[in-house]
Amino acid sequence: MHLRGVLLPDGEQRDLWVHEGRITFEPVPGAETVSRSGFVLPGLVDAHCHVGIARGGGHVADLAAAREQALVERDAGVLLLRDCGSPVDTRALDDEPDLPRILRAGRHVARTRRYIPGLAVEVEPADLVDEVRTQARRGDGWVKLVGDWIDRGAGDLGPLWPDDVLVAAIDAAHAEGARVTAHTFGTDALPGLIRAGIDCVEHGTGLTEELVGEMAARGTAVVPTLVNVENFPGFAEAGEAKFPQYASTMRRLHASSGAVVRAAYEAGVPVFAGTDAGGGIDHGVIADEIRALHAAGLPREAALAAGSWAARAWLGLPGLVEGAPADLVVYDADPRADLDALARPQLTLLRGRVVTARG
Repeated sequence: MHLRGVLLPDGEQRDLWVHEGRITFEPVPGAETVSRSGFVLPGLVDAHCHVGIARGGGHVADLAAAREQALVERDAGVLLLRDCGSPVDTRALDDEPDLPRILRAGRHVARTRRYIPGLAVEVEPADLVDEVRTQARRGDGWVKLVGDWIDRGAGDLGPLWPDDVLVAAIDAAHAEGARVTAHTFGTDALPGLIRAGIDCVEHGTGLTEELVGEMAARGTAVVPTLVNVENFPGFAEAGEAKFPQYASTMRRLHASSGAVVRAAYEAGVPVFAGTDAGGGIDHGVIADEIRALHAAGLPREAALAAGSWAARAWLGLPGLVEGAPADLVVYDADPRADLDALARPQLTLLRGRVVTARG
């Protein structure tokens, strides 16, 4: 195949060809031209989603339902998913060439009765290191911890793991060649996680100025999932009768979430786009998350990078370069100028094949 358009992020109008599923800038005789103009973007990335968790929580009914979730992402231009914990083994989907690439973190690892029932492997601190090793071997280079959750005895968010256990667990994951990320809403769990050498923080609404500075110095990333943070007032309302302090915390975290993301970006913390799709969030809303990052204070192009070329590089996949897998999306309008264009992909190539095309 042959395409011509403005290649992002460079912004240069060029011709590219697809040969044996990969990008080349050397002309391929007889190639079919599939796009003559437009803006060509490396495939979008949802850096925090859950393929296999059903709407409302729990497992999907079967692998076909998980496949439908992945297809919804693909049709939104998302060609790379970082699955941050799923109770369903979706590896069979890797054999289907029309589905996005999935990098898995295995299952969530939580403490007993300190997470959504049925989703996590639940262990006590003495067994955390061994379980992290297990999940590192099951995943695709990531392990997902639950860093904080409501402590019913305290009536508010609280950390799940002692600091010394976190150090040993994260060291064990790194020894297995895996990076570690953690769910955190509040503040109290963050110092231990960051100082233990965690690679990424999910949500991160409890970050303080001091912690942001430490993350920036260490290169620790954050995936804010702002479309999910919009649910915090609902979480507060649902828990207020039994846990009023928790409700107050969730409202406060919601109110400051945009400022936290802006402070992280301005301090140099790597920020990436993820939706938390699965469970409480529909799949296919990465464009909403990218717009939310921009609304929080990231420049438009930085927000776009957080859901495309920068996220791909962070996860180990190249952009629009010689020899890269031909995973790309073409837009009529320039998404650097108008992020709403992301909702209207005109042509999507995955593994060098046209998977969606709109007139």
